[in-house]
Amino acid sequence: MISDKAVGVAAILGCSTVWGLSPLFYDLLNAVSAWDILAHRTLWASILFGLVVWAQGHGGTLRRLIADRRSLGLLAVAAAMISLNWLVFILSVQLGHVVEASLGYYIFPLVTVLIGRFLFGDRPTAVQWIAVALATLGVSVLAAGLGAAPWVSLTLAISFGIYGALKRGLDAPAQVTVLVEVLCLLPIALAWIGWRGGAGLDGGTVQAALLFATGPMTALPLILFSMAARRITSATLGILSYLNPTLQFLCGVIWLAEPFTRAHAWAFPLIWAAVALYSVSLWRASNAARSAARAASASSTT
Repeated sequence: MISDKAVGVAAILGCSTVWGLSPLFYDLLNAVSAWDILAHRTLWASILFGLVVWAQGHGGTLRRLIADRRSLGLLAVAAAMISLNWLVFILSVQLGHVVEASLGYYIFPLVTVLIGRFLFGDRPTAVQWIAVALATLGVSVLAAGLGAAPWVSLTLAISFGIYGALKRGLDAPAQVTVLVEVLCLLPIALAWIGWRGGAGLDGGTVQAALLFATGPMTALPLILFSMAARRITSATLGILSYLNPTLQFLCGVIWLAEPFTRAHAWAFPLIWAAVALYSVSLWRASNAARSAARAASASSTT
């Protein structure tokens, strides 16, 4: 019998692998406009998530979210943030900035530390503040070396951080909230595809199949992530999720042969050190929470 924890670990590894290798997929669509890809991704993801929500019997939750003006407003803004994130990522593949994109997903958790502190009153640990400082130094070194701010990295990290903050506290399964988001974007996507005369569907059977596949490429990792989040601790989830930017980094350097300059060579070790410290802080917090829970359980039985 496979344990829930093993299923959760397999799910987050599968999710991170799909996300991490996605540059290779979107590189196959280099002949298609990033805006066309985004429109198709929205259309086919909405169909898939609609089927998943219907199959799981979450229709009531979907109707409740749509009827609640506050939740719908938050998810509409979240939809704008995630569409920006998707667009910038696709453009990073098409323009040869996958290494910079991977940096964005490395520093994203550290951006959430700042968002949590200043928007929600969270109290980061000293180790987490050191991790944020190291990441800031790494980004500054890269900016100085390249002569410009790493806008791809910053846009991906900040947009995804805001996206997560907007969804914080929403009492609904991830697949339902994502369905509401893509439904908010669907009218725009359909109008775009119609205006563009199919938006790439006339580029041959293979290209059309790849555009259809943007739906599963969007839906599958999010479903796997949701499965993992219910079965493993946030520390394990966070640490194993770093497989995603690591694979993106390797895709950029090895497969797509992007330049890795001296500035990158100085900046990335600083970022990796920040990631290591942040992972240690997550692990310590998780262990402390488990110890407290065991102590509380023991005292309640005596």
